[in-house]
Amino acid sequence: MRYEGRVYRPPSEAGSLIIQATLSCPHNKCAFCSMYKDRKFGVRPVEEVIEDLDMALEAYGEHSVRTIFLADGNTAVLPTEKLIAIGEAARERFPDLERITAYGSAKFLIKKSVEEWRAVAESGVKRIHSGLESGDRVTLEAIEKGITPEQAVEAYKHVMAAGIQLSVYLMVGIAGRERWREHALGSAEVLNQAPPDFIRLRTFVPQPETPWYDRWRSGALTLLSAYEALEETRLLIEKLQGPTVLLSYHVSNFLDVHGSIPEDKESMIAQIDEALTWPLSRFRPPTEKMVGVGL
Repeated sequence: MRYEGRVYRPPSEAGSLIIQATLSCPHNKCAFCSMYKDRKFGVRPVEEVIEDLDMALEAYGEHSVRTIFLADGNTAVLPTEKLIAIGEAARERFPDLERITAYGSAKFLIKKSVEEWRAVAESGVKRIHSGLESGDRVTLEAIEKGITPEQAVEAYKHVMAAGIQLSVYLMVGIAGRERWREHALGSAEVLNQAPPDFIRLRTFVPQPETPWYDRWRSGALTLLSAYEALEETRLLIEKLQGPTVLLSYHVSNFLDVHGSIPEDKESMIAQIDEALTWPLSRFRPPTEKMVGVGL
């Protein structure tokens, strides 16, 4: 397989074969993100992607690949026919393949019709990882996500109607101490209107050379303590209605709380309430100590 630049994938895709179908991110404006700032967006020719699938087949054999992740950021933006061609080629080569996944923000998910997404799903691309980060209108605008809460709801309903599994990412603390409550409540409101299969939490850690890092350094954004991050997460869980599965095993988080909503809501809240009685020494280091650490 051939890769250009640093390749990123969701934690849940750690065991997946990574195939780079696009380069960088077509939006590439998020104020907190530093992943693709050194590169322009581009699309690899389908023929090259299929050649990489052939390389993987030769290297691993036809029965060793069960999941594939199509890098880079927002590969869901690929034209329908290209996604289908990649999906069909992957399924031909790997008979035990269970799913193909890709990143796709709400801004781009809505650009294909439900019928197109259904055809994409039938080709094997069955799960999308989508970074919402926040459902708070003010925060979404400030971090330059490129969508409104209403657009996120529409896009998520749209893609799930085609039978695509959806993993939505929220960023604990992205609104700082200044708007933590609005962030939690707004996020719950969006996700209650379009409950995804998975909600995955990760905690905001400032990345140098980004506007949101500069905002923190200037004092306009206050990082949450462990207790404050847990209070924000507690409020989110309290307001979520589901049905969905919430996961927070990312290394950036102060506590791994997870379960099905609504079934496990009470036990998750109880777990957080217990953690709120712990000394700070039981949590990971404060977020400001993690700046510059690759997560």
